[in-house]
Amino acid sequence: MKRIFIAIQYMELGGAERALLGLLDALDASRFQVDLFVYRHSGELMPLIPSKVNLLPELPAYRAISRPLKDILLEGKLGIAGARLWAKWRSARFGKSLDGLENYAVFDDAAAAVSPFLPSLKKLGMYDLAISFLTPHRIVRDKVRARRKIAWIHTDYSSIGINVERELPVWRGYDHIISISPQAGKGFLSRFPELEDRLVQMENIVSPEVVREQAALEDVSGVMGGSPCLCTVGRFSHAKGMDRAVRLAARLVGLGMEQLRWYLIGYGDEASLRREIRDCGMEEHVIILGKKANPYPYMAACSLYVQPSRYEGKAVAVREAQILGRPVAVTRFPTSAGHVEDGVDGMIIPNEEEGAAVELFRLLNDAGRLESLSAECRRRDYGNRDEILKLEELI
Repeated sequence: MKRIFIAIQYMELGGAERALLGLLDALDASRFQVDLFVYRHSGELMPLIPSKVNLLPELPAYRAISRPLKDILLEGKLGIAGARLWAKWRSARFGKSLDGLENYAVFDDAAAAVSPFLPSLKKLGMYDLAISFLTPHRIVRDKVRARRKIAWIHTDYSSIGINVERELPVWRGYDHIISISPQAGKGFLSRFPELEDRLVQMENIVSPEVVREQAALEDVSGVMGGSPCLCTVGRFSHAKGMDRAVRLAARLVGLGMEQLRWYLIGYGDEASLRREIRDCGMEEHVIILGKKANPYPYMAACSLYVQPSRYEGKAVAVREAQILGRPVAVTRFPTSAGHVEDGVDGMIIPNEEEGAAVELFRLLNDAGRLESLSAECRRRDYGNRDEILKLEELI
C-alpha cells in the first residue's frame, strides 16, 4: 500500500479546504494510506475529514504558525514569536515595491523564519508521496521525507505580489506542481517560466451528490428574502471583493432595485465590511450571514450567485452554485474564463464597478436569460472524480 502525506494549515471554511475534502474522499483507501497533517486543528470543516484518513496529532510548534502573536507569547514560544515579527517586518518592507498588489510574500517569509523552530516530521518515515496542499510550501519541502513531492497552486500568481527570487528554490524542491485550471497555470508560469515542465493540471474534485444532499438539509426560506436575492460565499478579503459586492448593491438599488437583498457568507475582515455597508447605506440590502459550515441551502435559494473577486485560481463556490442549478455571474479577472462558459452556464461581467452593475441589472431583469443559464447548469454533469487519476499517475 502506498503512503501519502498531505499538509494544510487548518480546516476553516474556504475553497481550498473544501477542495481538499474532495481529494481525500476520492483517494482509494484500499490502495493508499493517507496521513493528513493539519498544523492547527481548527475550523468548521475538521469534522468532515473522512474517517478513512489518518489525522496526525497536532504539534504545538506548528499550531503556532498562524495563531495570534499574543497567544504565542503567553505560551512562552518566544523564538517563534520573534521569528514571525521579523518575517512581518521583512515582508512589509518588500510590500512597498508591489505597486498595489496583495502581498503574498508574507506566507513564505513567515515559513522561512519559523522553520528552525519546527520539529522535523521525518520520524514518520518515508512516504511515497508528500503533498503541500496550501501555502506555505517550504515546510513540506524541508520537514518531510518522501520519494516524490507535490505542491498545489490555488490562486492566480499573475495577480499577487511575491518575491520570485526567494520562492523559486521552494518550488524547485517539488517534483510536480498542480494547477487547478489552465488559466491558473498560465498565471503561475508568468512568474516562474522555468518550471513549465513540472506543471500538471488537475481540477478541484467536487461531488455533485454531496453538494445537493447538503443543500436539501435545511430550509432557509425564512432567512433569505428579497427580489432579487443574491448570494456570495468566500472569505471577507481583498481578493474575494466582498467590498465591491456592497458597492454593486448600492448601484443596483440606485437603478431601482429597491427590494434587492445580497447575502454574504464567510468570515475574515468583517469589521471593514460592515463599515463599507454602513458608509454605503446598505444595511437593509446587504446582509452578512457569517460562517456557515453548510452554505449550500443558502446558495440554492438565491436568484443569482455572484463572484465579485479581484482574482481567483478556481473558485470552488462557483462550481457548487452551478451544481445547484443557480445562474452565476463572475467578474472579469484573468482566470474567469476557467470558471464559466460566458453566456452559456454563467456570465462574465466587467471588472469595473459601473459596468458590472449595469450588466447585473440587465441580467436580473431578464428572466429568460436567468432561466437559460440555470437550465444549462442543471443539464451539465459537473462531477469530476476521475481527476484523481492524474494524481495517482504521479505516485
